[in-house]
Amino acid sequence: MECVFGLVGDGFALVVADTSAVHSILVHKSNEDKIMVLDSHKLLGASGESGDRAQFTEYIQKNVALYHFRNGIPLTTAATANFTRGELATALRKNPYFVNILLAGYDKETGPSLYYIDYIATLHKIDKGAFGYGSYFSLAMMDRHYHSGMTVEEAIDLVDKCIVEIRSRLVVAPPNFVIKIVDKDGAREYAWRQSVQDINGPTA
Repeated sequence: MECVFGLVGDGFALVVADTSAVHSILVHKSNEDKIMVLDSHKLLGASGESGDRAQFTEYIQKNVALYHFRNGIPLTTAATANFTRGELATALRKNPYFVNILLAGYDKETGPSLYYIDYIATLHKIDKGAFGYGSYFSLAMMDRHYHSGMTVEEAIDLVDKCIVEIRSRLVVAPPNFVIKIVDKDGAREYAWRQSVQDINGPTA
């Protein structure tokens, strides 16, 4: 029951993801970070099959770093989105990845942006978006309350409304969420919303 959603505000973009690692009817852990920091000013939130998600997001992260190392300049958010879309499209015809992505970034020239990339290599630039079962509720809440030029405080309040709605309406709702933000000061973790904490068992 994964959920990844994000939005663009006034001078920032944020991505929110659940932190549950689930297989079949088992919850393996509830502190899995599904939002990767690609570089200093980019975030990549991913949902999908856990192996594909981990492998593909790391592959994109390393290639973005390689481009910066070779050329001395970082990829823009739009260029990173198009590269990611191209790699998914190539894999789609060989060994497809079941990964859905929200890519958020901040560029000095264009400001914050958010890109929607699904597992069949669809790419759209958006102001708000979501993946997973939680998207049924988070998209509804964002359609109702989102507006352009939101402050950080307004955006976090909307995120909390989405999380409350997911927890109360989804039959098997993820308990914990992580919120990350990217703006002119860089990409960073903003907060966690936890209702369950992992407890380490006794060591042998």
